[in-house]
Amino acid sequence: MFSEGPLCKHAVMDPREVMQATAGKLGDIGAAFYFAPDTLQRGKDAGLDGFRFYFLGRGGVLGDVEAGVVRAAFGYFEPGLVEKIWNSAKEVMAPRDAARLYIACAHDLGRAAFAGIDGLDGFLDAASTVIGAVEGASLPLFEAVRCEPVPADAAAAAMHQAMVLRELRGSVHLLALTACGLETRHAHGIKRPEAVKMFGYEAEIEVTEGDRAKWLRAEELTDEILTPAYDHLSAGQAAALVAATDAMHAAITAE
Repeated sequence: MFSEGPLCKHAVMDPREVMQATAGKLGDIGAAFYFAPDTLQRGKDAGLDGFRFYFLGRGGVLGDVEAGVVRAAFGYFEPGLVEKIWNSAKEVMAPRDAARLYIACAHDLGRAAFAGIDGLDGFLDAASTVIGAVEGASLPLFEAVRCEPVPADAAAAAMHQAMVLRELRGSVHLLALTACGLETRHAHGIKRPEAVKMFGYEAEIEVTEGDRAKWLRAEELTDEILTPAYDHLSAGQAAALVAATDAMHAAITAE
């Protein structure tokens, strides 16, 4: 249960309630820069198309690794696609350089979208508490992103930490899938059946009721694994995280 100071006026939220209120929106926020026009242009200026900038930029925090390492960190994608895109992309730019450029695109989008939003300091306090409470073992992509420097200005920092929280949940989700015995290929067939070709698969991915049961268990296990980190939040921090996430999500989805 969240701790609550004597002067706190916020209702106590269960850690899972906080995750339910923020996980999907943080996923959207943390990925908002991936294929944004400015990101695509900066990738193009560096000689990388959108897909190659995505792979090299997001995976580049891992360093100049083999494609199989990136596929393990990302999950879901067909291995041959990862190998083709990753290897051709890193011929153009060093992975760590691409990662820094990609993350800078995230920061710039945060500055543009979140300027003037109230509560960013509270969001950063709460997000940093969750991020700092995770050991990081078995979560290499999350740990690599967590090691990247956080900007000093609140708007860029909020986008940065939303990105880190997205990678945290995504990395834990992959761990949960493995623990439940479900291949990420089948998980993709359940979660995004309309996007199998975009992820490199040539045919529809057949899934069974057993696969779906494992998927549901993996979703539950993801929350179970993350609960101790979110349990470090005070009631005020939890409320600040939810409120700011709502405001940030509204900002990036506004027409």
